[in-house]
Amino acid sequence: MIVFRSLQFVPGNRQNMLDKARTFKSDALVLDLEDSVPTKEKDVALSMVVPMIKTLSDLGHIVFVRVNSFNSGRIRKELEAVVCKELYGISLGKVNSSWYVTECDKLLSGIEINQGLEISKVKVIPWIESAAGVLNVRSISNGSDRVIALAFGGEDFTNDMGIRRSYDGSELMMPKSIVSMAARAAGIQALDTPFVNFRDLNGLREECNRSANLGFKGKFSIHPGQLEAINEVFRPNIEDVEYARRIVAAWNEAVAKGLGSLDLDGAMVDIPVVKRAEALLRSLENMEQRELS
Repeated sequence: MIVFRSLQFVPGNRQNMLDKARTFKSDALVLDLEDSVPTKEKDVALSMVVPMIKTLSDLGHIVFVRVNSFNSGRIRKELEAVVCKELYGISLGKVNSSWYVTECDKLLSGIEINQGLEISKVKVIPWIESAAGVLNVRSISNGSDRVIALAFGGEDFTNDMGIRRSYDGSELMMPKSIVSMAARAAGIQALDTPFVNFRDLNGLREECNRSANLGFKGKFSIHPGQLEAINEVFRPNIEDVEYARRIVAAWNEAVAKGLGSLDLDGAMVDIPVVKRAEALLRSLENMEQRELS
């Protein structure tokens, strides 16, 4: 599974940004047809996004398209336009229950069949952006085998709850924890809400660290200037990597001696600790392979 640390939003109605996206150092690009595009420009944006999917994919980018929600009445039209062999996946907003995922799966399957593509080729990242979405997140995560991650949307969530969106996001800790746990239980990634104060890189790093401590593996970016900080925070640090390697090496030696646990630097190491170390090293390997591609 690809580890997505950074997913860069690109407004679909701005050709200059679509062109600049060729050089963005994100793990994935998300060409946006939804929130960043005014209603009157959505058809124009769709016509601009479609050719860019292949262009950006051919340059080695993993390309998602954020389509408009089911409530918009546009989703079938947009999916029929954007689905192609170069499209990695779609980002689906306003997902309040598993129904949205299963219906999206049906639409995508029909389009894939019509285009001669492999069924379930196009992946889905649902956005959890409401109280209903948070409470139904477990079934949403299992709504289709296309679902590879859950995205949490802080702005829409606080709007739905009728609460103030604070700078440090303390009011989001509980719903973010629920989303992260649901993603972990389903064996997929949890992806964090964008940090809207895009000029405050220190604030961005602090939020990334808080989210990483909750189990989030990556974050959406609204400005390319945020990518370096996001990629850095969600990449395992050197000390953790070296310690993980020591754990795995010591464990392999202990297993060869018939031991079921060991003492490393005064701390007990058993199977859960080893699994966590192995997962960290696999994640790093995945990131390094992406950076070389």
